[in-house]
Amino acid sequence: MSVVTRFAPSPTGFLHIGGARTALFNWLFAKHHGGTFLLRIEDTDRARSTQAAVEAILDGLTWLGLDWDGDAVSQFDRKDRHAEVAKRMLAEGKAYHCYCSPEELEEMRAAQKAAGQPMRYDGRWRDRDPSEAPAGVAPVIRLKAPQTGETVLNDHVQGEVRVQNQQLDDLILLRADGTPTYLLAVVVDDHDMDVTHVVRGDDHLTNTFRQIQIYKAMGWDLPEFAHIPLIHGPDGAKLSKRHGALGVDAYRDMGYLPEAIRNYLLRLGWAHGDDEIISTEQAIDWFTLEGIGRSASRFDFAKLESLNAHYLRQADDARLVALVAPRLEAELGVALTDAQCALLTRAMNGLKQRARTLVDLAQSARFYVTPRPLPVDEKAAALLDVAAGALLAELSSLFGAEPEWTAAALEARVRAFAEEKGEKLGKVAQPLRAALTGSTVSPPVFEVAELLGREETLARLTESSQRTKS
Repeated sequence: MSVVTRFAPSPTGFLHIGGARTALFNWLFAKHHGGTFLLRIEDTDRARSTQAAVEAILDGLTWLGLDWDGDAVSQFDRKDRHAEVAKRMLAEGKAYHCYCSPEELEEMRAAQKAAGQPMRYDGRWRDRDPSEAPAGVAPVIRLKAPQTGETVLNDHVQGEVRVQNQQLDDLILLRADGTPTYLLAVVVDDHDMDVTHVVRGDDHLTNTFRQIQIYKAMGWDLPEFAHIPLIHGPDGAKLSKRHGALGVDAYRDMGYLPEAIRNYLLRLGWAHGDDEIISTEQAIDWFTLEGIGRSASRFDFAKLESLNAHYLRQADDARLVALVAPRLEAELGVALTDAQCALLTRAMNGLKQRARTLVDLAQSARFYVTPRPLPVDEKAAALLDVAAGALLAELSSLFGAEPEWTAAALEARVRAFAEEKGEKLGKVAQPLRAALTGSTVSPPVFEVAELLGREETLARLTESSQRTKS
């Protein structure tokens, strides 16, 4: 059997992080089996579906690297096919017309609620003759669901789950205006698209029992199901925006790499031994539905940042420059030159060792490309007093005479200078760092000087020395 999975989001908003994990699990399972991963946009809710949301979903999946096979399918475009199936069930006696008015249904629910009964359709039109239909009421088509026995689901994650059929009512297949319901549309689409495995959140578990009844009424083979637990916040409550239930685009803006997000989402509810850092290639090789746990996972920003820091250190330097350059250009208000991008590429190995996100990386890289006069933060300014100004003037002369402009040569010269002054290296290096970077925290200061080059280093030293005199 060739495996076919699908991701079927509703375009009513951004691609949220829970949806991204569902897409990832479907993608990995298909890749693991050399199968097919399909994308279906479930846009039958015309009032809430927007093209902007569709674009956000496609953009989010593309950024995450979750490529789908073929074109994305619009569920709304298939509404005639959905109606055709409902009418076939009607013709075969597996469905029926229901002429209940909205007022009748409301009275039915109110009576059931008052009696402490579950609120469900009572089947009053199930066996009635359509000739009894009231005038002026357009009927819906309802499934004639089994009323005895049970529906059994053998789920890859939840195990065997049983529901008594008497707990399920005759669901609506086709509304009075002729539009299909979600429950019908999903079954028809999954059947027609040859989906073999439906992997989705366990909030769909109740829907699945109803959908199984549609499959059986049509005589169609059931796909295999895997209902994955939802993601919770650190406090154990359902994940919300305050926990991090943001769109995938927000995580991109916060400076996370797609490979870090994939790794993190994979470990939210799936495990391979004690492995935490799992490459995409390993994930494809190892992924099974049986590796998904039954318990809800807790979102943890600290773990995500730790993973992202790992992937930043592993990332290609030129790629990181391409990612931070637009952030720096937005902050500085000018386009970076080719020379500045080349400088950042040379500096990137030292910068990325300390960064946790691209935001951190851009902030720590900024001093390399900021035009003079270099802004100085409060802690650095405190170091640049009159005594430091005199010290920097002496260092400028020493550096100007240095024939070998390397980090090692510059460090050796400053060490000798500090010894002559009877000072510890830090007493000299920290004002030097403040002058060259505008901060008290940076990559190794002699590495910074080498990368800035002789001309820029001397200019910054002179500028800082003169600033202390004013």
